[in-house]
Amino acid sequence: MGEFELIRNYFAAAPCAQTGEGVALGIGDDCALLTLPPGEQLAVSTDTLVAGVHFPEVCDPFLLGQRALAVSASDLAAMGAAPSAFTLALTLPSVDAGWLQEFARGLNVMAQTCSLRLVGGDTTRGPLSLTLTVFGHVPAGQALTRSAAQVGDLLCVGGDLGEGAGALALVLNQRTAPAAISETLLARYWSPQPQLALGQALRGKATAALDISDGLLADCGHIALASGVRLRIERERLPLSAALLGLLEKDAAQRAALSGGDDYVLAFTLPPEFLSGLLDAGWPIRVIGAVEAGQGVVLTDADGQDITPLTRGYQHFRETR
Repeated sequence: MGEFELIRNYFAAAPCAQTGEGVALGIGDDCALLTLPPGEQLAVSTDTLVAGVHFPEVCDPFLLGQRALAVSASDLAAMGAAPSAFTLALTLPSVDAGWLQEFARGLNVMAQTCSLRLVGGDTTRGPLSLTLTVFGHVPAGQALTRSAAQVGDLLCVGGDLGEGAGALALVLNQRTAPAAISETLLARYWSPQPQLALGQALRGKATAALDISDGLLADCGHIALASGVRLRIERERLPLSAALLGLLEKDAAQRAALSGGDDYVLAFTLPPEFLSGLLDAGWPIRVIGAVEAGQGVVLTDADGQDITPLTRGYQHFRETR
């Protein structure tokens, strides 16, 4: 099967690849054509996922299709952008019709969940890797960035932390757990739900935001650096689910929440006056700390003592000595 036949058979005909709102021209030409609403800016983000680094060498292709798009779409949520379209560059060691069918099915399920349309990409031969570029739009001047956190803001997250990291041992078949626990954690790992609606609800309210991919401590460090402030995280306020606490002891669960990564929920700074209105509207916001004068990120215990660990989160090119 040739490259173009592969694209036609498994991707171009998918429901998520059809033109619609915001997509004037999709798959089949040299470029896609996207239409922006008046007064809006284009938000663009690219992620690469490599077998053996971001997902196991052997895994369910349906679940991989869902996860690949979800983790990319989460970047749009972090900017408060409404989703529009995405492209996929797929590198395959060989053509496996069954694998492609299931991967494309998973990709389409997540695309429809996130209201994203597939508008192009590329295929080539090589070690399995996926590169996705997502496109969204946001009213000019209203994008959420990392650089405007203010002293006195609350530090918040959009839900439970640590479940993705806690699931990793289950994904790698290094341990087992009762179905009530494993199903919840594995769903969080393979089918994270980008908080696109929450991101849009935070426009004009949150002063800084990002999605948690490499660990809460590490990612909050990006906000602290960009905004020139210190973020204080209170360990006892970390939101931990019953499923995570059913798998791990509390100390291990807290470590997963702080530095494990793969959460794909939003972390953001919020002036206190906006909190009650967002909670009344039903958003799953948890306050975990505050923005202070200073620099960096500090973790405190119940007595207010600094217990910041050395390990902050995942880095691809960390130097070892």
